Amino acid sequence: MAEASEMEFTKLLDKPKLHIERQRSLDELSVVNGTLRAVDSYESMYPPSAARRSAPGTPMSPAPNAFEPHFMVADAWDALRRSLVFFRGQPVGTLAAYDHASEEVLNYDQVFVRDFVPSALAFLMNGEPDIVKNFLLKTLHLQGWEKKIDRFKLGEGVMPASFKVRHDPIKKTDHLVADFGESAIGRVAPVDSGFWWIILLRAYTKSTGDLSLAEATECQKGMRLILSLCLSEGFDTFPTLLCADGCSMIDRRMGVYGYPIEIQALFFMALRCALSMLKHDAEGNEFVERIVKRLHALSYHMRSYFWLDFQQLNDIYRYKTEEYSHTAVNKFNVIPDSIPDWVFDFMPTRGGYFIGNLSPAMMDFRWFAHGNCIAILSSLATPDQSMAIMDLLEARWEELIGEMPLKITYPAIESHEWRIVTGCDPKNTRWSYHNGGSWPVLLWMLTAACIKTGRPQIARRAIEQAETRLMKDNWPEYYDGKLGKYIGKQARKFQTWSIAGYLVAKMMLEDPSHLGMISLEEDKAMKPLMKRSTSWTV
Repeated sequence: MAEASEMEFTKLLDKPKLHIERQRSLDELSVVNGTLRAVDSYESMYPPSAARRSAPGTPMSPAPNAFEPHFMVADAWDALRRSLVFFRGQPVGTLAAYDHASEEVLNYDQVFVRDFVPSALAFLMNGEPDIVKNFLLKTLHLQGWEKKIDRFKLGEGVMPASFKVRHDPIKKTDHLVADFGESAIGRVAPVDSGFWWIILLRAYTKSTGDLSLAEATECQKGMRLILSLCLSEGFDTFPTLLCADGCSMIDRRMGVYGYPIEIQALFFMALRCALSMLKHDAEGNEFVERIVKRLHALSYHMRSYFWLDFQQLNDIYRYKTEEYSHTAVNKFNVIPDSIPDWVFDFMPTRGGYFIGNLSPAMMDFRWFAHGNCIAILSSLATPDQSMAIMDLLEARWEELIGEMPLKITYPAIESHEWRIVTGCDPKNTRWSYHNGGSWPVLLWMLTAACIKTGRPQIARRAIEQAETRLMKDNWPEYYDGKLGKYIGKQARKFQTWSIAGYLVAKMMLEDPSHLGMISLEEDKAMKPLMKRSTSWTV
C-alpha cells in the first residue's frame, strides 16, 4: 500500500476527542413499525456510579474496588502486556499466543480480529483506549486492500482474519501483512471479523464517549462496506446468513455449514450496533432502512425456529412431515426420527437454548456456548429466553461447565459421525478443541450474560473454578475431556484471549457498569412472534 494511504489513517490517531459526560448516552435506535425512534441506551438507564445495576436483582459491589483482587490478576496483566504488538512505535493489538515452548508458531504470532476483542475490552475497562483505537484504524486500513485468493477477488468489505507486523532491521521500517483467508488452514475467509469490528467500534465509543472515531468518514465507509456484504439480496428465502464451515471461532470443519447460531447472533448484534452509529445522511439512511427490515425478519426467524425448550422439543417429536403451503406447521420438513437420543435426556423441564443450525430437513441440536451468550448480550434472545438459557446452564452444570469453563459445544461428535462430519480431523477428536473442548476465553461472555440476566452467582462460581488451575497451567488455549480436566493436546500456553477473557470477567463482576459497552438492551418493538404474510402479491 502507498505510504500516502497509510498517512491518511495515521492522521486519525491524532484527532481530538469529543468529551461528553459518561451518564449521557449515545442514543440507540429502535424499530417501531418500520420507523425509527430514539430510546435510552444502557448507560442512560442507570447513573454512572457504583449503585448502577445491569438488570433488576443484580448485586453490586458497594465501591468500585470493593472486591479483594485475586493474586492471578496481576499475573494476567503482566502476561497480557507481554503480548502487545507495536507498529511504528504504537501498540496495535495483541499476539494470539505468547508460547515460546511451542515448536510450531503457525499463525499464533499474529493479531487476530476476533481474538483481540477480549484484550480490547480489558484495556477499555482499565482506561487504556488508545490501543483499541489504533487497532480499529489499522484493520480498517487493511480492509481497503485488494483481496485475491487463487485469482478470485473477495468482497470489498471483507475484514482480515489476522495481521502481523514485520520489522525490517536494516531499513528500520515496519509494514503490515494481512491474512484474509488465503493462508488460513482450510482457506476460509472469516465472516465474523467484520461483525466483531463493528461491535468493538461501538464498545470503544460507549466506553470513551469519543464520537469522532465512529463518525469519521473512513469508519462510516468501513461499516457500509461490511453491511453491503451481509445485506445483499440473493436467492435465499431466510433472513439468516448462509455461511461455510470454518468461518467463525469454530474455524475447522465441524458440520456447521449453513446458518450457524454464532454467526447469526453476531450478525444481529452487529446490525444493531451499526444502527446506533450510522450517520443519517443519504448513504447512511439507505442502510438504516435495510437494517430495520432485516432485524425484524431475523429476530422473528431466530426466536421462532432456532429456539428449543421442553415444549418445543415435544412438538418436534410429534411433527408430521411432507406438509405443503403456508399452513405447514413443520415448515422445514424436519423428520422426528432425526432427533438424537441425547437431547431427550439433556433437555430439562425448565430451560432452553438456541440450537446450532437449521436448514431444510436438518436441525443441529448441539449446544454452542458462543452463539447463546451473544444472543443474550445482543437481546436476540427475549428476556424469558435469556433466563431459560441460564436455567439450562445451572441444570446441566457438569455437562456445560464441568471442571474448566466453558464447553464450546455439547455433545462431542464421535466414531463414524466424527469421521464423516470433521473429515477425520485429528485436532477435533471427541472432547477436544472445537469438538466438545472447554475454552476459558468464553468466561467473559458467560459473565456478561450472567450479569445482564441478574445471575452473577453463576459467573462467580465458574470463575472460581477456573482460578484453581488457569495460571498454574500457564493460561492454556483450551482443555480436553468430558469435564475439561486436561490441558488440550495441541493447546498453546499463554493464550492471550484466555488471559484477557479472565480479566474481563473479573472486571465486570467488580464493576457491572462495564457491561454497557458490550450489551444491548431489549428492543420492545421486536416482538418474539409476528404475523407472517400468508399470501403472495403480484
